[in-house]
Amino acid sequence: MKIISWNVNGIRAAINKGFYDFFREVDADIFCLQETKIQKEQIDENMKNLREYNYWNSAEKKGYSGTATFSKLKPIAITYGEDNEGRIITCEYEKFYLVNCYTPNSKRKLERLDFRMQWEDKIREYLIKLDKTKPVIYCGDLNVAHSEIDLKNPSSNHNNAGFTDEEREKMTLLLNNNFVDSFRYKYPDKENYYTWWSYMFNAREKNIGWRIDYFIVSDRIKNKIIDAKIHQDILGSDHCPVELDINL
Repeated sequence: MKIISWNVNGIRAAINKGFYDFFREVDADIFCLQETKIQKEQIDENMKNLREYNYWNSAEKKGYSGTATFSKLKPIAITYGEDNEGRIITCEYEKFYLVNCYTPNSKRKLERLDFRMQWEDKIREYLIKLDKTKPVIYCGDLNVAHSEIDLKNPSSNHNNAGFTDEEREKMTLLLNNNFVDSFRYKYPDKENYYTWWSYMFNAREKNIGWRIDYFIVSDRIKNKIIDAKIHQDILGSDHCPVELDINL
């Protein structure tokens, strides 16, 4: 099974930059998007026809946040997050749960860090609860570089949003509750592999980036991971797609 996750930074902007080409070429069984920035009335037939089963969760605020999941497989059930920012879609399948998530950014001056900490505790409790029933695949833009190896300049970014001790500790706490970062499981020492680059200072051309997009899986299915890929060559957003190949 092939699953893709991609923060597209606006689905309509990404479509103008080759999104459909990548979607069709990669031909994933499940394709998860974050930061779609679209309202339900703006979703056209081309988007709906990408997959027979497609699910959208839009923020109340226009042009902000939002998630979408496209699936070849019919889920048993669909659950949407209770927040008003369209940040979570959970698909239940026969053998696993898939949670597509766009984690809130703590913002400059960490003005939203307290909210972020509450969010992290709630999502961790939710994932642990799901994991008691069947294995979980948790994917998306999780807005944290967990370790120093996961960003180009850890020293100068320490305590910036996405690399605070508090955010990193929450990721550690999640992983310590029987979850695994699929990319680091397969490639524990791989350097210079990032999923987000600032639009400023030619950061992408210089590969000055952060790895903040993940596939986190239940520990008991880690041995079923075939590969975890980062498609750094795919443009269309300030993030690139990440991929999980898993035998379930």
